[in-house]
Amino acid sequence: MKIQIQQLITQALEQIASDGVITPEQIPVPIIDRTRDNRHGDFACNVAMVLAKAARSKPRDLAEKIVAALPESELITQVEIAGPGFINFYLAESAYHALVPQIIKQGHDFGRSESGKGKRVQVEFVSANPTGPLHVGHGRGAAYGAVVADLLEAMGFEVHREYYVNDAGRQMDILATSVWLRYLELCDENLTFPVNGYKGDYVWDIAATLHREHGEVYKQKAEEVFADIPADEPAGGDKEKHIDGLIVRAKQLLGDNRYRFVFELGLNTILDDIRDDLSLFGVNYEEWYSERSLTESGAVNRAIERLRNAGHLYEQNGALWFRSTEFGDEKDRVVVRDNGQTTYFASDIAYHMDKLERGFDRVIDVWGADHHGYVPRVKAALTALGDDASRLDVLLVQFAVLYRGGEKVQMSTRSGEFVTLRELRKEVGSDAARFFYVMRKCEQHMDFDLDLAKSQSNENPAYYVQYAHARVCSVLAQAAEKGIDVEISDGMSNLERLTEEHEQSLLKTLARYPEVLESSAMNEEPHQLTHYVRELANEFHTYYNAHLFLVDDVALRDARIKLILAVRQVLRNGLNLLGVSAPERM
Repeated sequence: MKIQIQQLITQALEQIASDGVITPEQIPVPIIDRTRDNRHGDFACNVAMVLAKAARSKPRDLAEKIVAALPESELITQVEIAGPGFINFYLAESAYHALVPQIIKQGHDFGRSESGKGKRVQVEFVSANPTGPLHVGHGRGAAYGAVVADLLEAMGFEVHREYYVNDAGRQMDILATSVWLRYLELCDENLTFPVNGYKGDYVWDIAATLHREHGEVYKQKAEEVFADIPADEPAGGDKEKHIDGLIVRAKQLLGDNRYRFVFELGLNTILDDIRDDLSLFGVNYEEWYSERSLTESGAVNRAIERLRNAGHLYEQNGALWFRSTEFGDEKDRVVVRDNGQTTYFASDIAYHMDKLERGFDRVIDVWGADHHGYVPRVKAALTALGDDASRLDVLLVQFAVLYRGGEKVQMSTRSGEFVTLRELRKEVGSDAARFFYVMRKCEQHMDFDLDLAKSQSNENPAYYVQYAHARVCSVLAQAAEKGIDVEISDGMSNLERLTEEHEQSLLKTLARYPEVLESSAMNEEPHQLTHYVRELANEFHTYYNAHLFLVDDVALRDARIKLILAVRQVLRNGLNLLGVSAPERM
């Protein structure tokens, strides 16, 4: 409806332009907003105030000329000028009635648009280090990224979903060494496991696979492994130096091939679990992009050379530094260490350079909120490379805090004390988890109440919305049981019978769906859609409790069945984009 009003105003502006009031070049795209108070109409436009200066006219005087030039439309019953020059539009009831057959006819496509057609967007999300299972903190980024991608796709964008696999670097070496040390324990070697090693049961499981399939082929004496290694933290040493010494020793004792086998076993086992967990959570990707491939393809060296040639690198204390402070970062960053190894940041520069080189019009990174300090340096690097950093949009997601029985659940990935995404999915189900995860802005703190998510009550928002959809289905099932024909009439027949206040409210809420969908997508705010479907569900439940649908009056019954079918379709469309099922029975 906003589009139709926008078109009418544009025609009026073209008319006053031909009359010489303004020039054709001054005609803007009119902004149409819903009024907050229906006493002031359904929609309002401020175009008269926007153009007043250019037209050398008072806003109200210009508004009068625009209103006089408006083409007639059956959609509008009244147009009035309010305040300093707002143009308010009152819609005819038939305008809302026409929406019902439109929703039923368009089905899955209702609310979608092609505003992003021809534009390519990459959404990279989750990208957790494959050093352990995904936990409930990762789940929020997974749900949020997936819904943002689906919303953009609903707006016509070509969306490329990507997981950046950090399959190189120190954390992966710590994992490989942790697996090997657990393997040695299974070989009856007595050792003190490092404070900074990965301690979860999953590490034992991987080590057990290595031991089961290869016996003691990878065994070394614990005394030899720990000989001359810097002391660990409990012994008054440095836990970082201790684990780094063990990594070096593991590589020395195992040799390149055997160490690589342990490394790959840990990586692939965990990565396969991550793929499965995300797929079962309704999250799938077009590409799993390997960090190692950046080095193997020469992209990291190429990015460094581009920065060097542009004069943005310098040497200090044997390391190579990027002058990121010249581009707004708080301090300069190392890209090549004094030992000649490139840093994780160097890989990240190359990865983002590669993203833009692949021709995406827009690149969206969904990161944990703890990465907020990383954003300026990545944008600084892109600017230094000569790329347009504005094409990168970083969305920061706060981790969810889990509560069970009113008590906060403590989590630590390194110690292995955490609730996995798989456990969450099994306990509360994917539907509730995904709905809960996107109910708030991504940057807002979130408390995840397990007990509420599992409850089948009106207090559970996911259940409440799904139940509204199931209730519509139950009405149709009841009709079939009673032998009542609910074959709906064509077009707008009988819809004039929808005169009850609940029906008028439902019609107006249904009309808002395309606007909410567009706003949710363009602002990357899935919570707008969750709020909308909750509101629609609430209005339907209220309507259901106040009125009968399967009445004897055939025309009224037809109109009400049409209306609730439209409600069902919009609920189904919204839930689908949230990655939540729309059950027919509950």
